[in-house]
Amino acid sequence: MKAMILAAGLGTRLKPLTDTCPKALVELSGRTLLEITITRLRIFGVTEFIINVHHFADQVIDYLKSKNNFGSRIEISREEILLDTGGGLKKAAWFFLEDPKNLDEPFLLHNVDVISTIDFRAMLQFHTEHHALATLAVQSRDSSRQLLFNTDLQLCGRRIDNKDALISSAHHTVIPSEARNPTSNSLLATRNSPLSLAFSGIHILSPRLLPLLTEDGIFSIIDSYLRLSSQSQKILAFRADQYYWRDLGRPSDLAQAALDLQQDAVL
Repeated sequence: MKAMILAAGLGTRLKPLTDTCPKALVELSGRTLLEITITRLRIFGVTEFIINVHHFADQVIDYLKSKNNFGSRIEISREEILLDTGGGLKKAAWFFLEDPKNLDEPFLLHNVDVISTIDFRAMLQFHTEHHALATLAVQSRDSSRQLLFNTDLQLCGRRIDNKDALISSAHHTVIPSEARNPTSNSLLATRNSPLSLAFSGIHILSPRLLPLLTEDGIFSIIDSYLRLSSQSQKILAFRADQYYWRDLGRPSDLAQAALDLQQDAVL
């Protein structure tokens, strides 16, 4: 199985740790975030990786060489300008399309600055059984990245400024929930109240998604998901509420994760 690790970001929230190194090489209990992510994915069965880099890119490349690529095939996607999640994936799409025999094999997309015990096998089984284009690991928790799903766990919008915005399939846009017509057939979400769930930064994707990324340049993969969902593509939620998950975007998050590790709460 293949995976892409998103590691190109500036790690601004992790300053001053990222003043001299990329966030991928910030350490948690003596291990870099990149090592933790690669090790977790290797346990799951990932043997081939592509990693996007930008901030202190050469440090990441040299680190991987020093570790003999952790015994895996690892390709680097260097971004001269940050392309965001969607643009980064689109630039690296060749990696998942290079073997015509494996075009139906799902792959993982994983932020380098998150840690979890999410069961990737269960997530992959869910993705496969539902013939999804994209499956997003989500939880019911406070977050600034809230996505909206209907009761079939299909993506139907996002939360903007604490207000629900649902997708209009007629115009491929999001509209405030207070402005929607409950009887309109142009809305993907026709149930009373969509589920507001926090995205984890972990996705399982079908390679079928890649040719459908019509956006260019710098763009968020979430924008692509919203557009594709408005076109009745299966962009589904995998409920991961029972698993440990933590964002590692700030020094305080690293400190808490270190305590969790000591208490065997994770990994």
